Amino acid sequence: MELQYLGTAAAEGWPALFCSCDICKRARRTGGKELRTRTQALLDETILIDFPPDTYTHALQYTLQLGKLRHLLVTHSHMDHFFPVELIHRHEHFGHGAQGMLHVYGNEAVEKAFYDAVLIDRFRVHPLDDAVRFVTVKPFEDFMADGYHIIPVPADHDPREVCLIYIIEKDGTCMLYGHDTGMNLSKEAWECIFSHSYDLVSLDATMGTKQINGYHMGLADDLAFVKLLEEHGCVGQHTVKVINHFSHNGEMSHEQLDAFAKEHGMLAAYDGMKVRFENEQS
Repeated sequence: MELQYLGTAAAEGWPALFCSCDICKRARRTGGKELRTRTQALLDETILIDFPPDTYTHALQYTLQLGKLRHLLVTHSHMDHFFPVELIHRHEHFGHGAQGMLHVYGNEAVEKAFYDAVLIDRFRVHPLDDAVRFVTVKPFEDFMADGYHIIPVPADHDPREVCLIYIIEKDGTCMLYGHDTGMNLSKEAWECIFSHSYDLVSLDATMGTKQINGYHMGLADDLAFVKLLEEHGCVGQHTVKVINHFSHNGEMSHEQLDAFAKEHGMLAAYDGMKVRFENEQS
């Protein structure tokens, strides 16, 4: 499998839109990997994970043919992970030649956000019935998408909705995509996570050197999460471990995050980064 990190920032982006903190000033001055758009990933050029306001920018920057994609996994309804009004542009009136149906998978809050966006009066003349189909998913109710076995797992994030992280498997290769979440997962969620072996683990690192009680993780939480996976035999020497979803409020530059990651056998994601991974037995 190959996972491309199209965007790697938290909700406010990096540098943040209205911010003049030292981290944001450094990012504007340095450029390169210090510049981050909102979090989004693409698996095997087949499954898009999350749909932030930066999706159009990502399509331009990485020459993505989004009209060919059939599957979009959404973790939760927060604006930086789901900006549904853009989906109206998959209608033939706005974009020509999109191939087949785009299936959008998400929880009930994501479903409401989707219909609230695409069913406004001015879009009623451009119904998406033949272009986009919403599929409501629930925790632990697995499904298939073009040969990928996908398991939604309830996250430790916003209690107002059932936020999700995803386990994705295909042909013996398995990944855990763990954004946005804290460590306070339910017993059932941990049991589901521990029941798999992973070739890639991608973990939320929003808080940087800081820690909070749930909602997001910091670097200490990431180490604790990986240790739990090791103790349950879920990761091995071959497992690619990535930290991602960064905020300027974590008060660390990419250079510092990269140094931390290397020290602990991890990768610090940056916009555009591609990671190839496979099952140890492949």
